[in-house]
Amino acid sequence: MLPRVLAIAGSDSGGGAGIQADIKTITLLGAYAATAVTAITVQNSLGVAAVHLVPPDIVAAQVRAVLTDIGADAVKIGMLGHDATIDAVADALADFAGPVVLDPVMVAKGGAFLLAPEAVGLLSARLLPMAAVVTPNVPELEALAGTQVEDEADLLLAAQELLESGARAVLAKGGHLPGDGDEVVDWLASHEGNRRFASPRMATRHTHGTGCTLASAVAAGLAKGLPLERAVAEARAYVAGALAHAPGLGAGHGPLGHGWTLASG
Repeated sequence: MLPRVLAIAGSDSGGGAGIQADIKTITLLGAYAATAVTAITVQNSLGVAAVHLVPPDIVAAQVRAVLTDIGADAVKIGMLGHDATIDAVADALADFAGPVVLDPVMVAKGGAFLLAPEAVGLLSARLLPMAAVVTPNVPELEALAGTQVEDEADLLLAAQELLESGARAVLAKGGHLPGDGDEVVDWLASHEGNRRFASPRMATRHTHGTGCTLASAVAAGLAKGLPLERAVAEARAYVAGALAHAPGLGAGHGPLGHGWTLASG
């Protein structure tokens, strides 16, 4: 059977992030993408101009509609917006037994808030424990762990603190770390141990949707039955290729080249 991934996230009118990036990534990695849309955003490569939140009961109904018919082998959660949606999604997934990838989307690349600050605690309490892996960048990790992250050592320490708070595994992304190093370092921390991932840093402004793409790629790997470490390694390789093949669209933070695997044969 074709692996199935349910993506729960907001819509990006520019097509670079959110549910659009999820669908592209999941499909191009050989899985079936179903969706539950949590918000409609008005955005392009220059930033987010407006956000319209979908009523929480409609979000939950979308989740249940997919799970009771098409089904899912993995779930990816992205933008949720506020506390009522967090509760609705947590309730709708209460009986889901497969892996959940939680991308704790809080702030857009242009600076717009995509999760109410007062909802961070609820996200930690309700969704963090059910996630097979949570994939925070540095600002998100600081908010979730309640600690400052200034270097790679801090990155790993904060990830370990998040484990102690109830997370099952944490993929702490180091792309936002200060400094001009020639590599991007991520740490995968779990109760079985820690693994360091490093890749060359690319000098490009076309990075819109990297977090959504990475989380969806991990979810696609888990839906195929891959172990977490391998799913993360393959997801990072896919994102690196998408960054390298960005189409150069937009005057700001442009989208990735999600279809690079087709172009490269």
